[in-house]
Amino acid sequence: MEPEAAQSTHHPFYRLRFSKRPVAMVVCAVSLLCLVATSCGDPDNTSVVDETERLPGGDTTNKLLLGVNAFIRPVSNLLEENEAAFYTGNSFFNQAWVEAPSSTTKRDGLGPFFNARACSACHPRDGRGEPPSEPDEPFLGLLLRLSVPGEGPNGAPKPHPVYGDQFHQSAILGVPAEGTPIVEYEELPGQFDDGEAYSLLKPTYRIDDLNYGPLGADTMMSPRVGPQVIGMGLLEAIPESRLRALADPEDGDGDGVSGRMNMVWDTTAGTLRPGRFGWKGDATSVRMQVAGAFAGDIGITSDLSPDLLCGEGQDECVEATSGGDPEIEQRLFDFVVLYTALVAVPVRRGWQDPDVLVGKALFSQIGCASCHVPRHETGEHEFVEVSHQIIWPYTDLLLHDMGDGLSDGRPVFLANGNEWRTPPLWG
Repeated sequence: MEPEAAQSTHHPFYRLRFSKRPVAMVVCAVSLLCLVATSCGDPDNTSVVDETERLPGGDTTNKLLLGVNAFIRPVSNLLEENEAAFYTGNSFFNQAWVEAPSSTTKRDGLGPFFNARACSACHPRDGRGEPPSEPDEPFLGLLLRLSVPGEGPNGAPKPHPVYGDQFHQSAILGVPAEGTPIVEYEELPGQFDDGEAYSLLKPTYRIDDLNYGPLGADTMMSPRVGPQVIGMGLLEAIPESRLRALADPEDGDGDGVSGRMNMVWDTTAGTLRPGRFGWKGDATSVRMQVAGAFAGDIGITSDLSPDLLCGEGQDECVEATSGGDPEIEQRLFDFVVLYTALVAVPVRRGWQDPDVLVGKALFSQIGCASCHVPRHETGEHEFVEVSHQIIWPYTDLLLHDMGDGLSDGRPVFLANGNEWRTPPLWG
């Protein structure tokens, strides 16, 4: 087949540029626009200093390293018995995987298709990835999800028959890569009520040089930027009862804000459970998130994701040498799960500053705290370090309708194209 370019698709990851002075903004959901719901709030109550806010991760909070190293520390209350496992998991998170066969048998099996060679490529120093700023920049820290109309197994998005549920721009030797993703930006000028000018850079995504045939006009495509990897065990330890209490899908309390859980298939439990991780709340646990990232991003199979990700007509992928069955053994996989769950949240800076407290009051008054719920208390968890902690992640882990302007048009389990999970704001 002749390679083709996929149809261009607009998506809601806007960049914001100001023409004059810096402007403080709240980052709401997936946009760099602040979309706020009208809500009542008492500035006096929200500006009160709460001593627990200094330690947003409770006893787990990292108080030692800040700056560029703020996200690389283990939880401060790490048990001695988990220390070796944490640093082994750190190694397998940060070091590159290689093609099989290799003398490095514990770390071979890369691909056949992949987006990155290591977890840290999309989460540098456990921080956020970054989308390309120019059309010719490689996609590293950003990937494209794919699906076609209909439902896959257990209500999941239906994968593209050839390209699967994630597009891969890289492949091992002897396997043609799937194609070349491209992003271009359209400048959208505007101004605030006080006359200050700004411009939005609206991205358009397409895929050139497709090596396995056209995507098809009905293919849905959505970008995903790698989020920061901190406090994930704490978020997992928030009781399900708390999420259910926060959920208000029909806006029953009349505050203008509705939120609902995304019920997602959990392979480990064999049932649907609330989604907590991912831009659409499409992973129920740290374990499921890690398994999905190994399979989709690096091409590494595990007990939870044992299948090679080869589509129809991708014969070279099927014939490629495997790094084992599975390619990451369970013991090492468990170490990466422990590491991912126990990366610490950094201590708050400026939390008592008067200007910060004014911002805190305004944040609540204009309605941001209705979705970015500041405070939670964790329950029991397999890692006792994150159990029974007072935490300040600023999220409700629920889905919210962000409007047509931020829609990607791609449903994920219960989440429709307009709905996105509230991302935590800590760190």
